[in-house]
Amino acid sequence: MSSTRSIPFAPIRARAEARKGGAKALKKLLPVVAKRKALAQLSDAAVLAQMSKRVFCAGFAWRVIDAKWPGFEQAFLGFDPDKLATRPDAFWTKLKADTRIVRNSAKILAVRDNARFVCAIAQEHDSFGRFLASWPASDQIGLLATLARRGSRLGGNTGQMLLRFLGWDGFVLSGDVVACLRDAGLDIAPEVKSKGDLARVQAQFNHWADETGLPYTHLSRICAMSIGENYAAQELQ
Repeated sequence: MSSTRSIPFAPIRARAEARKGGAKALKKLLPVVAKRKALAQLSDAAVLAQMSKRVFCAGFAWRVIDAKWPGFEQAFLGFDPDKLATRPDAFWTKLKADTRIVRNSAKILAVRDNARFVCAIAQEHDSFGRFLASWPASDQIGLLATLARRGSRLGGNTGQMLLRFLGWDGFVLSGDVVACLRDAGLDIAPEVKSKGDLARVQAQFNHWADETGLPYTHLSRICAMSIGENYAAQELQ
C-alpha cells in the first residue's frame, strides 16, 4: 500500500463535503477544539469528572449516564480529586449500593484510582489541564499510552473520547475513521491496536496536519464523515 506521504487529504475532504451538502455545511459539523490556554485552565475536578463519565459510558448507553449524572456528581463529591483520593475503603464500598449511580464495582473503583492519577499529575505539572496543554498533538499515541498506563480503564477508545470531550486536539479511531484511512491506502488492520498501526496512524495525521493546517480533531471528523453511513446533520451534532 501507499506510504503516508503519498496519501493526500483533498479527496477525503471533497467526498465529505459532497456527502454533507458542501464546504460550509461540513464546517458547521466540526467540533470545537480548545485553545491551549483553555486546556491549561481546566480544573482537576472537571478533568476527573470527564474521565469518570467516559469510563461509565464505555459499553453502556450514554443517555442513561447523562440522565443520572447529577446523582454521580453528588455521590462522588463533585469529583474533587483531593477528597476522593483519600476516602477510606468504607466510602467506596457504600457507593457500590448507591442508587444515584450505575453500580458497577470496577468502574466505581476506577474513579478512586483516577482521582489519585489526577492528583499525581497535578503535583508534577501544577494541574492536569497544564499537563494536557503541554502535550503536542503530533504525539497523541504517547499521551494515550500515558493515560492507559497511569490511569484506570482509560485505554483504547475511552482515552481517545476523553481527550475529545476535554477539547484536546486529537483523532478518534472510530470504525469510520479507520475505514477512511484504509480506503485511502494506509496499511493498518481493521482494528487499530498494535503499536505499529498506531504509529502509522499518527504519522498520517501528522502529515495531513502539515498539508492542510487543520486541527487533528477536524481531520478525524472529516474522515469519519467521508465514508460509511451518511448520518443526518442533526444526529452528528
